Amino acid sequence: MRVLVYSDDASTREKVRQAIGRRPAADVPLVEIVECATHAKVVQHFDSGEIDVAVLDAETQPAGGMGVARQAKDEVHDCPPICLLIARRDDRWLAEWSRAER
Repeated sequence: MRVLVYSDDASTREKVRQAIGRRPAADVPLVEIVECATHAKVVQHFDSGEIDVAVLDAETQPAGGMGVARQAKDEVHDCPPICLLIARRDDRWLAEWSRAER
């Protein structure tokens, strides 16, 4: 299973990678983490069709994870599930706007 992790902060990507681990559950295949720090790389990986799930950091600059999620849901055929990392509870409405999975 290929998991894309998008953040401009290397420490955030590392924390997500460690939280997921190589096998998050017994019934889940081994995980390959694909780290991205730029919007262009995220688009490239989504377009490849090889991503099974994505974790996007809403605080990434200049293209935040919420906007990237919305774009992917609009433009990527058979878009994989997307999980957003948000820093503030008040940003939940924006996360819903992005159409990321709940």
